[in-house]
Amino acid sequence: MATVEECRAAIGTVSERIAKLDPGDRRKHIVERTVSVTVSDADTVFDMRLTGDGVRDVTQRGTDDPGERADVGVTVSSDDLVALAEDRLDAAKALLGGRVRIDANFSDLMRLRKLL
Repeated sequence: MATVEECRAAIGTVSERIAKLDPGDRRKHIVERTVSVTVSDADTVFDMRLTGDGVRDVTQRGTDDPGERADVGVTVSSDDLVALAEDRLDAAKALLGGRVRIDANFSDLMRLRKLL
């Protein structure tokens, strides 16, 4: 099981990857959204804003704290979150295999698909 610090670093890695994308692609596929990442085996939720520049305003809370409802919700284990960030786990296979669950509206899912 990855630590909470490793999970936070994984989110940072994803943010850096987004920032390195072509600016035109970012504008085309990323619309500012609130995102919550529930790390199921660490009883932790990371709340953040997804922007064209990457991930911003990352905060952490326990799963027992309901928090605000995010536009996009992701549920993943700590090890899978780290593996996704390090490109050791294919995002599409993880989704199809049930290792990652995404709760979002259809248009957000289509945008995410382009980024994966």
